[in-house]
Amino acid sequence: MMEKLNAKILIVDDDEDVLLAAKLFLKQHIEFVHTEKNPENIPNLIQNENYDLILLDMNFAPDATSGKEGFYWMNKILELDPTSVVILITGYGDIELAVQGIKEGATNFLLKPWENKKLLATIKTTLQLKKSKTELEDLKTKQKVILKDQDQAYANIIANSEPMQKVLTDVQKVAGTDANVLILGENGTGKELIARAIHRQSQRKDEVFISVDLGAISESLFESELFGFKKGAFTDAKEDRAGRFEAANKGSIFLDEIGNLSQALQSKLLSVLQNRKVVRLGTNKEIPIDLRLICATNMPLYQMVNEGKFRQDLLYRINTVEIHLPPLRERTEDIEPLVNHFLDIYCKKYKMQQKRVSPSTLKRLEKHNWPGNIRELQHAVERAVIMSESNMLEPQDFFLSRQEEKKDEVLSASNMNLEETEKMLIRKVIDKHGGNISKAAKELGLTRASLYRRIEKYGL
Repeated sequence: MMEKLNAKILIVDDDEDVLLAAKLFLKQHIEFVHTEKNPENIPNLIQNENYDLILLDMNFAPDATSGKEGFYWMNKILELDPTSVVILITGYGDIELAVQGIKEGATNFLLKPWENKKLLATIKTTLQLKKSKTELEDLKTKQKVILKDQDQAYANIIANSEPMQKVLTDVQKVAGTDANVLILGENGTGKELIARAIHRQSQRKDEVFISVDLGAISESLFESELFGFKKGAFTDAKEDRAGRFEAANKGSIFLDEIGNLSQALQSKLLSVLQNRKVVRLGTNKEIPIDLRLICATNMPLYQMVNEGKFRQDLLYRINTVEIHLPPLRERTEDIEPLVNHFLDIYCKKYKMQQKRVSPSTLKRLEKHNWPGNIRELQHAVERAVIMSESNMLEPQDFFLSRQEEKKDEVLSASNMNLEETEKMLIRKVIDKHGGNISKAAKELGLTRASLYRRIEKYGL
């Protein structure tokens, strides 16, 4: 015996013989079959049950052929539950009436008297269609939730400094257009954060944002990852798969580290950007794409063009508008709010009491060169939160490189005044004892309070 479909259907018809015949047949194939003679009971039934499918007669009054009652109750059903799937039943073979029903919201129609095989086939097809639509809507809903969560993670742009205020002004100007944007800046300056801000303020904000790290994709995988492939195109191609460009259709695609592409890959990318079409590996079919292009790199593209390492026509294609992100050392006003932001994040993450930095620590952080920019600052704060036993973070809690400062210390004592000599000596002793203030103060012949005053004075 064939397994029954796990579905719940409702049949509404004023002919009891039709209801009985339909129920006796369909019960052999469908798990739940409910019948109803009086259409006035439809609202109550809809509100108390979730039906996968409703078969609705179009004429209930004696000798009625207009279908008005059927349209009325179909609209009532869709008003109560817009996701309802309705198949209209008519005994008069009026195709125009059936077409009108489809236009007004019905999914399909059946003519009476029907053949049982035709009835079952229509129900199965319609249930499958509803399942596909439901899965698609679920997928869209999940995608929106995922996009919202991703966007939330990139929502905080801390920009008190003048250079960053200029960046945000540029973002606001370009976001509403569909112009290609090139973001230039050192590693760790927040290029993806700015790319997402552009997308979030664009006309495509409700569509997908696809981020691609071109530096992490090998040359052999470039085409399959970005353009997709057909089943059997290569050894591991076990199914058809869309590439990143197809996935970004209608939305925005962010190509990070574009300066890392070889000349051969630059040519392939340029072709796609010019034609706005992709061809999956293993096919010759062109697939149109409609997307917003945002690129980023930390490499000197103009110098690379002069050296023949980057295609000039590709550069012109991707940089309709350029946005330059300043390094952290050029936006020191943002260090304090950034530090406080990261402290909030990691104290919550590791379930610790809220920690803060002392004024001397803040001065020390503001004087650091930050070659890794915001990413380096973020990791330094996370490490300090984990390792420090105090709620007030001191300079010794941040293990910062002193290589640049040590270069300055090579200067001879004859070139320094007394304060500079004292500053250098205090720094060396603190470093010697790994930031232990008590041991450093003892070696220097100072009290802890005196040493702290000098640390504050010199911004150590």
